[in-house]
Amino acid sequence: MDRQKLIDELKDGLIVSCQAVPGEPHYMPGITTMYAECAKWAGAKGLRVDSPENIRAIKEKVDLPVIGIWKIDRNIKDVYLTPSLEAARAVWEAGAEIIAVQATNHYRDDGKLAYETIREVKESIPDALIFADVATAEDARRAASYGADFVAPTLYGYTKAGHFDKLEIGDTPDFHLLRDIVDAVKGTDTLVIMEGKVSTPEIAVQCLYMGAHGVVVGNAITRPHITAKRFARTLNRFHES
Repeated sequence: MDRQKLIDELKDGLIVSCQAVPGEPHYMPGITTMYAECAKWAGAKGLRVDSPENIRAIKEKVDLPVIGIWKIDRNIKDVYLTPSLEAARAVWEAGAEIIAVQATNHYRDDGKLAYETIREVKESIPDALIFADVATAEDARRAASYGADFVAPTLYGYTKAGHFDKLEIGDTPDFHLLRDIVDAVKGTDTLVIMEGKVSTPEIAVQCLYMGAHGVVVGNAITRPHITAKRFARTLNRFHES
């Protein structure tokens, strides 16, 4: 698909994050492909998929644009989300049209900042669109200056390596951060995709009104145990009050 046509296809659209890892109660072989087929059936405009293996399997059955990532050494290293050009190339060769890379103020194994992956991918894989996963508005500003096509606050609330546990940031998106990221990339060609804590269609629409080009939804759609946990936690608080 032509780059601009792909960008236009995602506008105001739902992007479903189709991920599952061993140890989660819903994990089973083929589950991510099943999620992708459900997303297509529901009218999603794109998918977010982890690992070349899953990207390849989904691309054989579902003809939606894929934001491809590869989580390597998660919970171990500071930069774990498509942390190198080699990882980005593997995601691209598996069939992803958009390559997601970590673009935070952390150092890779080679001593370079994570942002450098954007520049390397642009030079080595010029046909790819680049999706920068950031944690702050300053991350977004820098990613835009490096030439990222998209930025998303995917990594907001994550701590450094060895922990990477979500901070207590509530069950709704940080709309102030979304506003600041939209402002940070204003005047550039970089588009904002909202990702993180988008738990209802109404929240998704609010993000579009605030300037998001599209919205990624993961937990609320493809991780039912997380959605159930949110309900149980809220009802338990009601019981305790």
